[in-house]
Amino acid sequence: MSFFSGFSEEEKLLQDTVRQFARDHLAQKIEKLDEEEGFNREAFHILGSLGLLGITVPESDGGAGLGATAATIAFEEVAAVDASTALSFLAHSILCVNQVALNASPEQKKKYLPKLISGEWLGGMGMTEPGSGSDALAMRTRAVRSADGKSYTLNGSKTFITNGPVGEVFYCYAKTGEGKKDISTFLIDRSMKGFSTGKKFSKMGMRASPTSELIFENCLIDSSQRVGNEGDSLKMMMRNLDLERITIAGISLGIARAAIDAAVTYARDRKQFGKPIASLGVIQERVAESSAWYDACRALTYQCAKLWDEGKLEGKEASAMAAKAKLTSAQMATKVALECIQILGGYGYIREFPVERYMRDAKLIEIGAGTNEILRLIIARQILGEASLG
Repeated sequence: MSFFSGFSEEEKLLQDTVRQFARDHLAQKIEKLDEEEGFNREAFHILGSLGLLGITVPESDGGAGLGATAATIAFEEVAAVDASTALSFLAHSILCVNQVALNASPEQKKKYLPKLISGEWLGGMGMTEPGSGSDALAMRTRAVRSADGKSYTLNGSKTFITNGPVGEVFYCYAKTGEGKKDISTFLIDRSMKGFSTGKKFSKMGMRASPTSELIFENCLIDSSQRVGNEGDSLKMMMRNLDLERITIAGISLGIARAAIDAAVTYARDRKQFGKPIASLGVIQERVAESSAWYDACRALTYQCAKLWDEGKLEGKEASAMAAKAKLTSAQMATKVALECIQILGGYGYIREFPVERYMRDAKLIEIGAGTNEILRLIIARQILGEASLG
């Protein structure tokens, strides 16, 4: 398997560290956790001790001070062994911790970052709602400010929230005005009165990454829990979606790499008609195309991450490039996993081999963080401009 060669020495060291962590602390547990829909909580304490839970947080705030490239490397290496933990890791570090570090007040950072970065607390983000997924601006969760301005009452719900059942802190968006763009952000603690989480969803894939609803029923929130100015969260919400799409592509890359590795090992060992099936043209074709597609998606994803770190991706261009990286990588991982199941034949379809799990896990990335359909729309609008609006 070839590897992108544009990493710094620090990034290569990170890659080796995370790869070893995944082998030592995830590999032996994921099959059972997937079967039982469990959660590897211990892994987050170890990730915290390695300094990885605040991977994009500045060193001045207690983080590793690294960027999108480093985060994508970390997610790829974890996902190559355990995509569920990679997904929960991303939800914690990119959707919650990164946003707190970028947008919260000094007092909020002091309160939340140390425990989130150490792994004592788990975080998540609340944006998607039962009636608004792709159309995030249609969210109905509302925060009403008190007459004295000292608090808000929050009502509504969020759904499909990664780390919902296990998280202590959630970075949540809510409407605070009548305009479609009047969106504000609040830091929600599990202990807050009027806040609860729904039952854990039973899922097709990513089964060891707990998911649930967040429910707000007259949830009273002190104004000090608001992040930034009231009604001013749209830009930072959309900017972080771009970062999420670049880095989550790393999870697709990890899944695809693991699937190809499993298929290559099987093809070399499995004999039919007196020869390894690796000698068959049809097997060679599947492996060759899978590997080529993986490498192409990997090059695009890390190019996007590098440009992000260099400050060269902004606005609509950033949204389109992030969408391209995620769209291609997510489709690639699902297709590659299916090809590898076909290579293994009946063994690929049973749980004795991990490729069926890779396929189940890969499909989620075609849905979460922007569906394939929405990403195509973002890309088309950036290319075609106003003509695409009809």
